[in-house]
Amino acid sequence: MTERTPSARADGVAPLARIIEQHRDELLTEWLAAQGRVGRGAINSSELRRQGGEFLGLLGAAVASGADSVDDRAFTPVRSFLDDLSRARAQQGFSPSETATFVFALKGPLFDHLRRGATDAGALASQVWTATELFDALGLYTTEVHQRGREEVIQRQQRDMLELSTPVVTLWDGVLALPMIGTLDSARTQVVMETLLQRIVDTGADIAIIDITGVPTVDTLTAQHLLKTVTAARLMGAECIISGIRPQIAQTIVHLGVDLGNVTTKASLADAFRLALQRTGRTVARVAAPAAPGAPGLGGRA
Repeated sequence: MTERTPSARADGVAPLARIIEQHRDELLTEWLAAQGRVGRGAINSSELRRQGGEFLGLLGAAVASGADSVDDRAFTPVRSFLDDLSRARAQQGFSPSETATFVFALKGPLFDHLRRGATDAGALASQVWTATELFDALGLYTTEVHQRGREEVIQRQQRDMLELSTPVVTLWDGVLALPMIGTLDSARTQVVMETLLQRIVDTGADIAIIDITGVPTVDTLTAQHLLKTVTAARLMGAECIISGIRPQIAQTIVHLGVDLGNVTTKASLADAFRLALQRTGRTVARVAAPAAPGAPGLGGRA
């Protein structure tokens, strides 16, 4: 296959620029019709028409300069537009194919206009091939940006879920509790550590209880993550108590040979809270309930 010269490629995009300039409104109407009902639940017709008009304007300016590659500098505004459109549609729930259809649906109307104005079969073939390469590249570009946008949304949702799943609550003045549920991995450990340390700074707490009752399994890596969190809290001046050490977890820790050092552990959150109160000079005592009015011996009638 012989590679086309720059002049031949320029001749291929010149008809596209002319069609976009002379038949813009007609082309836009045909293009919107070709898109059908893709994503109509997330975007209305007027917005779709506005986006289509803006894209045609940017595309017309790019091909009018003679550029026929999406990597050319003339296509920078076109790429920027597709960046914004693809990321927005990723957040709106459009699929990659629905997003790419915004570009691909324009091929049919453009090819029709090329055929209407063609006088030479060889020239028409060159023009159609140029347009095909250009729109395929633009469609793939939207798919790639859409994928990155979806990944960003997923990562943001994961971060939000991590923050929501690691709440630090104040049990008492100077006593914090961090109930943990689910698997403790490196990413979550970082969130746990940052959240706990910030709360220690904000409240000036002396004791932090890390409750792992909701952690299904404890392995060597999980234990190391816990020790890192405890060490970081100590550097901030707070003592840590790990609660929720069930018999199975205790056996696993012993079997793994994990040394928790001088970290205080308790079987339940209640036990840990009771110890925290003792270490802060407090205690919880049961008091007699007040007698009901009229009870014998308390000034009421028998």
